[in-house]
Amino acid sequence: MADSDLIKLYSGRILELAASIPHQGRLDAPMGSARKRSPLCGSTVTVDVTLTDGRISGFAQDVKACALGQAAASVLGRVAIGRTGAELNAARAALQAMLKEAGPIPAAPFEGYEVLIPARDYKNRHASILLALEAACEAVDAAEAG
Repeated sequence: MADSDLIKLYSGRILELAASIPHQGRLDAPMGSARKRSPLCGSTVTVDVTLTDGRISGFAQDVKACALGQAAASVLGRVAIGRTGAELNAARAALQAMLKEAGPIPAAPFEGYEVLIPARDYKNRHASILLALEAACEAVDAAEAG
């Protein structure tokens, strides 16, 4: 990877997001939790949720990931509260398509993932970027299952 590619990939905005992840930590009494790990890089994200009327009312995430994974978790943390499982699943599918198939940016309120477009060319980073959304989807599924 050339230095200019690294600079583009780790832009100032990505580093700002990585340094300011909302809702870090764990919930005291989550209704659902999920831990996802990327075997390629070892990044892990654990998400706890509580639901009220089918929407996330409590959200926490424990993020141990590279800057790209942290940035993705930061985007999610800014919009997770109030979302439904269906909205999270749609965002996950859209983010995956944006990265792997040059698909469009995920729809609002998940448009913040646009900052990760430069990572399209780095397939080894995709799993880390998807971790937070994958964990959130599984945590909501677990909460809904009771």
